[in-house]
Amino acid sequence: MTELDPETHATSDDRPADLRAGAFQGVREARRNELAEDYVELIAELIHDQGEARPVDIAARLGVKVPTVSKTLDRLAREGLITRAKYRSVFLTDAGRALAKECRRRHEIVLRFLISLGLDPETAERDAEGIEHHVSERTLALFSAFANRS
Repeated sequence: MTELDPETHATSDDRPADLRAGAFQGVREARRNELAEDYVELIAELIHDQGEARPVDIAARLGVKVPTVSKTLDRLAREGLITRAKYRSVFLTDAGRALAKECRRRHEIVLRFLISLGLDPETAERDAEGIEHHVSERTLALFSAFANRS
């Protein structure tokens, strides 16, 4: 790799302010949705693998405490992505299942792309988990086309 020469590279963003603001807004929106997407994807996985998704299992998989999970599940219920009753399993609504399916699709595309670049599967899995939330449909289509050629 070559080092960047600070004198030859601009240190400021020359894009118009409205374009920069739009980009930042997109990133903030992706971050806001990232947690919900991770949760519905995990809930779908737990239901598929274990027949149910319990808050204690979600907490264990995410490495957080059950009260943290409960707070997020309350938010997901308000957003119409899950249903649950106290001390019961969590279930995805139709909207939650659709979101989980879309998240899985995005994850698989990014994962295949990273592996096609030569990245080891473990690192690709970890990196795909973050990238999947922040990439546009246009970029995903290019990732998919590239991975399919490899």
